[in-house]
Amino acid sequence: MSFFSIDNLAISFGGLQALQKIRFDVQEKEVFAIIGPNGAGKTTLFNCINGIYHPDTGTIRFDGREIQGLRPDQIARLGIARTFQNIELFANMTTMENIMLGRHVFMRTGLFRGACMWGRRSFAGREERSHRRRVEEIIDLLQLQSVRGKLVGGLPYGTQKMVELARALALEPKLLLLDEPCAGMTSEEKQDMIFWIKDIQDDLGITILLIEHDMRMVMDISDRILAINFGQPIVTGTADEVRRHPEVLKAYLGEEDDRESAA
Repeated sequence: MSFFSIDNLAISFGGLQALQKIRFDVQEKEVFAIIGPNGAGKTTLFNCINGIYHPDTGTIRFDGREIQGLRPDQIARLGIARTFQNIELFANMTTMENIMLGRHVFMRTGLFRGACMWGRRSFAGREERSHRRRVEEIIDLLQLQSVRGKLVGGLPYGTQKMVELARALALEPKLLLLDEPCAGMTSEEKQDMIFWIKDIQDDLGITILLIEHDMRMVMDISDRILAINFGQPIVTGTADEVRRHPEVLKAYLGEEDDRESAA
């Protein structure tokens, strides 16, 4: 049985069929990428996985149970975390505070009540300190020490993307959904992100489901790739298999003459 799988998934909005016949499986500790042109349905697929949308038909199975139809908070508690294509951080909160929000599913006393009890000899105070220690470990892992106390709104864009990744890791996910993690980054920032994604896979053992337009990155780090277009699957396979598929070249990479630029 696969660690994560989708079978015959479909969803429509009004008369528009956004996804249909989507089927794939992801093995534990794998980096699995989903590619396709703008409007192909990639983010809609992520929205179905983490409960923002409920598919019309099909099944989504994670770690032995079906999860389609569950609320986003229920799915998060099962061990699925997500970053977003557009950064979803609180600009007027610090890096530490934003990452602490990722611990909310574990907090028995509540995030803000626990913060008010900081320093007291109470369960809330002990719980707060425990969560802060975990957040400090993530800050160390992603080398965010220099910005831990700074307001997120004043940080460079690439650093904000790292903070969002850190907040997702604070959920201690088994499956991490990364929606265009390198969008808007410089070449150096992209290389750093690739490094961290591989570390997350190798050192933390987290399974990663990735949407990304940077084909060089996708080809470098993915174990397998699913290509979709107009909401339908084209091919699933290794980087070499996908990049040579004629329908992928036509739909996503451009004309076949552009093959070398995607290599």
